[in-house]
Amino acid sequence: MKRFIYGLTVATTLVFAVSCDEKLEELLENPNAVNAATASPDFLLNRIQLDYQNHWYGIADRGARLTRQINQGSALYEAAYTVVSTNGTWSNAYANILADIAFLEPLAEEANLQRHLGIAKTIKAMVLFDLVDTYNDVPYTEAIDATNFNPKVDSGASIYAAAFALLNEATAHFTATPFAGAPNDYFYNRNYTKWIRMVNTLKLRYFLNTRLVSTSESTAGINALIAEDNMLKAGDDFVFQFGTTAADPDSRHPKFAGQYTSGGGDYQSTDYMWRLTEEKGFDDPRARYYFYRQSLTNTTNPAEQECITQLPPPHYLIGNFPYCNPGTRGYWGRDHLDPDGIPPDGLRRTAYGVYPSAGRFDNNSATPVNNPALGGRGAGIHPIMLAAYVDFMLAEAAVTLGTTGDAKTYLTSGIQKHMNYVRTWSLTTAEGAVISSFNPAEEYSRSVENYLDYVGDEYDDAASADARLDLVAREYWLSLYGNGMESFNLYRRTGKPSRMQPALETDPGPFIRSFLYPNNYMVTNTNAVQKPDLTQQVFWDTNPASPWIY
Repeated sequence: MKRFIYGLTVATTLVFAVSCDEKLEELLENPNAVNAATASPDFLLNRIQLDYQNHWYGIADRGARLTRQINQGSALYEAAYTVVSTNGTWSNAYANILADIAFLEPLAEEANLQRHLGIAKTIKAMVLFDLVDTYNDVPYTEAIDATNFNPKVDSGASIYAAAFALLNEATAHFTATPFAGAPNDYFYNRNYTKWIRMVNTLKLRYFLNTRLVSTSESTAGINALIAEDNMLKAGDDFVFQFGTTAADPDSRHPKFAGQYTSGGGDYQSTDYMWRLTEEKGFDDPRARYYFYRQSLTNTTNPAEQECITQLPPPHYLIGNFPYCNPGTRGYWGRDHLDPDGIPPDGLRRTAYGVYPSAGRFDNNSATPVNNPALGGRGAGIHPIMLAAYVDFMLAEAAVTLGTTGDAKTYLTSGIQKHMNYVRTWSLTTAEGAVISSFNPAEEYSRSVENYLDYVGDEYDDAASADARLDLVAREYWLSLYGNGMESFNLYRRTGKPSRMQPALETDPGPFIRSFLYPNNYMVTNTNAVQKPDLTQQVFWDTNPASPWIY
């Protein structure tokens, strides 16, 4: 007999398969545990959704660091990400989310909880996509089996196909009648029309990621989705909303909690801030929403920022890359793969702004962020999939596959949607009055229009498809702040945006094309075989090997 035993928190662990008579089963049953007879599908689905946002955040954070959206420490890639780096991602995916979904499905089917099944299968598909994007080949068909402690891996391509099939099943569950139950829905508050649009958007993502290995299928699939016109639209954004409670459990955005409680926290990326404040000769309208400067001037104290007394590495000078600071206005971060220690700059370095972590909007107040009552107080979001992202993906497809529609129109639409979303959402936070006072709607709209004109002219002047793709990728990357998962995929899929700031070391080792299998998998599965290095590419990444990207 197989049985899944649940703890009081409804966290799942797999137990051994045993053969026993009914009397022995009664004696062994834990009266305090939740089992198949007493488990609540509602509580299970709650846990699945909460665990997914944690799962997504871990992957997105690593991707953001690798693609210079925030600082990546350590001088070498292989030192930054070792076999223990992704233990949490692996255990959360398998022992929590996928195991919970496996337990939920028969309960929901028996009770005709169609909408529960739709949400669960959509999340299951996302987790499978995420695992492949992170590791490539992973256990699937033999996983979540209480009798098999050593599941073998399936190919990344077959898992991607299985995840796509789950999306079709999810759509059927969202439209099935009759249905029972009303799930607690953390994302769309039971709006299943939006869930179906999210499913279709995930299909777009699938076709775009696989375009290098199945060009004709991807082209046809994307054109069919365009014709159907039922992907995410403005107002359909798939986000996880945080709260403002600091008590255990902390409901605040993790970036806010990590920086605004006592100062310090992550360093922003010098390269990313330069792109948003200096590269075009004017500020991106989102810069003051993304970043909060604790100082409006650059330090002159090398004890706070050692690099101000040093010359850039020769390869920075040759390539004319930004170094140390992105300008002279107090934007204070770190260069890519900077391994230096932590000086006394916790209340000087540039902090997370109001978007998406609900910190402070930069209105030139330049005060320390060591107060959790400041800004939006952490009621931020995880921007898992926004309507604006659809337009950027369609622009990329139009440039690379020749799919339906005009790439420039998609590009400018994506930029405008994202800029509108950043401001509109930020106004809903506790910083709304500060934003309205310092950055009135008319002023923001003018800056958006000026930006669109500038990028539009750049696109018209682009002399090749490669140059146009670079422009699309750059603007998508700048709109992916807070979503390093899609940024990492974009970079491996296209090698763009070009001219990413290199590491400080001339040879930081090869860029990570997929992560090593985690230690907790390697030491518990006798069939596990570790990858030789970090250069192993996921199945959909058929681009040249490193240093094609770095």
